[in-house]
Amino acid sequence: MLLYALLVFLVGACGGLVLASFVLRGRFAPWAVSLLHALLGATGIVLLILAVMLDNLGALPLVALGLFLITAGFGFFLATLHFDQKVAMKRYVLTHAGFAVTSVIVLLVAVLLG
Repeated sequence: MLLYALLVFLVGACGGLVLASFVLRGRFAPWAVSLLHALLGATGIVLLILAVMLDNLGALPLVALGLFLITAGFGFFLATLHFDQKVAMKRYVLTHAGFAVTSVIVLLVAVLLG
């Protein structure tokens, strides 16, 4: 199930790249891509929670889950800005992306070692 969570997060990351490309150019990101990105992130987190709860996988998946939850918190903050029709500050987007990349790397290591 870790592999499925990783794949969902990687597909969601593609949408994140599209969103970041808009915001980093000072433009408002498309709503459809934003909603799809959020849905994929939430799906990945649910899959990761299920994997951690159902299997004894060690510490790395749990660390990845914690990091993804922090990432989701930043994402929720960005979504509130989006909802208010404001373009997010670049540092907020880069912080969200940094946590997301770190989370994916930790999850990838967990999958490869598992």
